Amino acid sequence: MQDYQQQLLRALLAYATQRGADPKRLCALSNIDARILQQGHKVSVTATEINSLWKNAAHAADDPLFGLHFGEAMQLAALGVVGQIIQTSNSVGEAVAHAGALTPLLTDMFRMQTDHGAQQFSMSFVADPVKAADHPHTFKHFSAFIAVFAVHELDGLLMRRLSPITVQLPYDVEETAEFERVLRCPLKKKGEALILTFDNSWLHQEILSANYELQSILLQQVHALQAGAQPAGDFHARIFQYLLTNSYLYSASLESVAANFSMSPRSLQRKLAGEGVTFLQVQDEVRKALALDYLRSGHHSVKDIAYMLGYNESSAFLKAFKRWTGKTPGEMRTA
Repeated sequence: MQDYQQQLLRALLAYATQRGADPKRLCALSNIDARILQQGHKVSVTATEINSLWKNAAHAADDPLFGLHFGEAMQLAALGVVGQIIQTSNSVGEAVAHAGALTPLLTDMFRMQTDHGAQQFSMSFVADPVKAADHPHTFKHFSAFIAVFAVHELDGLLMRRLSPITVQLPYDVEETAEFERVLRCPLKKKGEALILTFDNSWLHQEILSANYELQSILLQQVHALQAGAQPAGDFHARIFQYLLTNSYLYSASLESVAANFSMSPRSLQRKLAGEGVTFLQVQDEVRKALALDYLRSGHHSVKDIAYMLGYNESSAFLKAFKRWTGKTPGEMRTA
């Protein structure tokens, strides 16, 4: 099994653990060597075992849309293949082409192709019909995973919230509203392949290839902050850590965070209220922690920090910073 495939399975097990599953038990149920959980340890995993893992993880999480929510939870650069795409691409068009060439590193069930029209382009993931029939759980969950992961990774490449025009899945779904929430667009009826359609205007958009080193630094800073920032309440801490881990894209919405924790937005708000805090306050805490860390590093301008934290205008960031600290970023740097 290629390293990228093993990284994907480790990420799957980590997400299942976050959803309340026991990773060692999942490995045992799926006949997978538990040493796969050890970073750097290579194990042999068959297509049948991977299919079993998808099935058992969805059952343990009590989530029939496990693949969809797993894709939603994945953070930027979680798989090394994304780093390769960023380093070798200048535009979305180039990134999409390179992604197609690298798809076999993640799975041998699907092949990716791109089609260009006068106003739209599409990314199609076509499954091998024999492999799809032999391993239906991999087919179903990986289709949903790759759809949402592709959309959210384009967000990260552009640092903008991107919505496809339509998405077509290769199987029927009953939970149409949840798919449309996560994928941010209408869901078409079942087709022969997974097809994501976008406006051609995105093709020539520059991506953050020049800032790949900066991305790595920022992710390291997030990991360091995770070790030191511990809010008082248990659930408060879990939401804080989740938002911190996924902060490089944008502050996650209440709905997407609630879905990741397998609860309704109202339930999430109620649990936080029991610990004396609101969701917006937790988002604010994360932004404050990141802003102070970026400022202390001395590597980033105030404009860049505002941009990285999702503020469209520097003035909005300056106002928030003054509220957090009573000082301007310039005053804080010279203090």
